[in-house]
Amino acid sequence: MTSLRSTATIATMTALVLAATAGCNRESSADASQPTVVLSLSTLNNPFFVELRDGAQAEADAKGADLQVVDAQNDSATQANQLQTADSASTDAVIVNPVDSDAVGASVTALNGSSIPVVAVDRTVTGADVASFIASDNVAGGKQAADALAAAIGGQGQVIVLQGVAGTSASRDRGQGFAEGIAAYPGITVVAQQTAAFDRATALDVTTNLLQANPGVVGVFAENDEMALGAVQALGDRAGTDVQVAGFDGTTDGIAAVQAGTMVATIAQQPGDLGKLAVDAALAAIAGDEVEATQSVEVVTVTKDNVADFAQ
Repeated sequence: MTSLRSTATIATMTALVLAATAGCNRESSADASQPTVVLSLSTLNNPFFVELRDGAQAEADAKGADLQVVDAQNDSATQANQLQTADSASTDAVIVNPVDSDAVGASVTALNGSSIPVVAVDRTVTGADVASFIASDNVAGGKQAADALAAAIGGQGQVIVLQGVAGTSASRDRGQGFAEGIAAYPGITVVAQQTAAFDRATALDVTTNLLQANPGVVGVFAENDEMALGAVQALGDRAGTDVQVAGFDGTTDGIAAVQAGTMVATIAQQPGDLGKLAVDAALAAIAGDEVEATQSVEVVTVTKDNVADFAQ
């Protein structure tokens, strides 16, 4: 009897081990089937891209995808290395927000060669194929900013423009839209424009220098809210009184500045929606489904009249 009980015990233990092993294998199989998407962002030192990341992460979690976020820290070489790593790791798809639209082309071409679908978000990729480009209508937004700034300064006076990172489609398109929009106001002259690299601290220095060279300026257009807030710092008490500042992005800080009256307007994007749509496009491309080549997210002019709708 002892021998029979021992045999039964061994059989039971063996069955338990096999069941546990099978369970582990099922879990491994589930993990293996989870699509992996790399999100390469130009920088996370900007609230706009933090919100974009959060929107992408929430959608990836909801859809059961493994989202791996990397920060290029505004360096094209770093981004190239990150995309090469994604390529060598046989990532299922890549979402890229280029540091430089031209420079990233070679890396995306390599991903094309490995049959890894690429989705561009907020900024285009030059010279390579992407499954989809997802962005706000930056040209339209630039025109809206021109209209808001012109209204604030009564259609008269000198203005300066703070440009974003050279080589990015967002900077080119917003600048183009603003130039086209402001041309409708012959009483307004753009007396200076200079890059401040989408950065608040850089914009503080650049604006200070431009104001010294152009003391009659009554308006500032910044191609993102971070630069607009740097201009506000440079202006001090003059912001919102002697000099009107318009930004672009609709970040939390930008909205707060419109509420406070130090910024006259910001063109609100919806970065969370950009991130969500980018993940959806990447997963559709992985599945072999049809993906829209271009997807636009609406931009809205936020002023004191409607800022309460956007304040958190």
